[in-house]
Amino acid sequence: MLVIAVVTWWFWPTTRSSPTATPAVAATTSIGQPLVAPRLSIVVLPFANLSNDLDQQYFADGVTENLTTDLSRVQRMLVISRNTAFTYRDKPVETKQIGRELGVRYVLEGSVQRSGNQVRITAQLIDASTDAHLWAERFDRDIGDLLALQNEVTTQIAIALRREVIRAEAARPTERPDVLDCILRGLAALNKPTTRQNFTEAVGWFDRALTLDPDSVPAKTRLADALTSRALGAMSDSVAVDVARAEELIGQALAASPDNALAHIVKGVLLRIHGRPEEAIPEFETVLAFNPNWVAALFHLGWCKLMTGALDEVVPLAERVIRLSPRDPLIANFYSRLGLVHLLQSQIGDTVFWLEKARSANPQYAGFHAVLASAYALKGETQLAAAELAEARRLSHKYSSMARFEAAGFSGSPNYWGVPKVRALFEATYFAGLRKAGMPEE
Repeated sequence: MLVIAVVTWWFWPTTRSSPTATPAVAATTSIGQPLVAPRLSIVVLPFANLSNDLDQQYFADGVTENLTTDLSRVQRMLVISRNTAFTYRDKPVETKQIGRELGVRYVLEGSVQRSGNQVRITAQLIDASTDAHLWAERFDRDIGDLLALQNEVTTQIAIALRREVIRAEAARPTERPDVLDCILRGLAALNKPTTRQNFTEAVGWFDRALTLDPDSVPAKTRLADALTSRALGAMSDSVAVDVARAEELIGQALAASPDNALAHIVKGVLLRIHGRPEEAIPEFETVLAFNPNWVAALFHLGWCKLMTGALDEVVPLAERVIRLSPRDPLIANFYSRLGLVHLLQSQIGDTVFWLEKARSANPQYAGFHAVLASAYALKGETQLAAAELAEARRLSHKYSSMARFEAAGFSGSPNYWGVPKVRALFEATYFAGLRKAGMPEE
């Protein structure tokens, strides 16, 4: 079975996080007191309208407002309000000055240009303290449903920005990392491609954060998230230990913060691990009711839909994940989901297409090679199949034999491979292909 480690990348839920939490606002200061920029603080400046048609200003303003709203959903992220940000419209003010005046560390600026049936949206993230450009992106789209287009692009920008801010904050030198530093550095490690080394680094940082503050709900949820992802990715030295510890941490986190969204995601993943996907689905749906664009919740929901037999719902969910985060460090995992669904449906050509993309994006993940080996074997490409299987076995002992592979369920649950009709599909396609590729029975 291809198990995918997927890491959520919202910064972290607070101990009082709630799906109904209000957006962050700037802290008040006394008159004359300089504003100190929190580490996670940003202002979205009004996007410039570069179109010849001045009536298109509403579209540029809508992009600005949507981005402000999306970023405000990130717990502990201070986002300057729209009204304050719009006071800087068409004013030649330096980024450093804006940072000092508003007390923010980051500034996002951009533009919208519409020409005929085409629209170009650009955005760039700037470090307000140094005026350094940290990230830039351009989106060229056909104009159809303007509202849908606006939502799609702003969501992609917001997801990318969260990742870039984590990377920038984790890279800042510090002599004595505190809980915040440790969590940011752990998140930066998880925002890299899925490898054993990156998981080890992330777990180490989250462990350190929890040592500094044993009651920290953010540290507990992040550590549990990394442990479960490592277990799913077959990159743990002791799966049972990682899963048991994650369950303990999530139990503590939910007891202290019942509405913690990330804790619900990890709880759902743990239910996945134990072969109880039907119980996991409400956990992910609870999170998506709060934020319908939370990529990890969508991804895990797709796997649970697959395991419960709702295969027709899996591809749209996977395509939505790729659309929301097309340059994600974990994009290989998203490609592989599409490939696996096509394999179960005996659409071998599509399987090879998506798994080759997954393998190219992250060649260090054994599961991609295993599914590709199965697909090649079913196509009759025996040499390619043998080579991919050899690489899968080199990267993970899980693929040393069919007996070990089929017993990969972490709790021995008979439902680990899905409901009976899904298990039958695995047997007829994935398992059959692995045997044909040369995987021994024992």
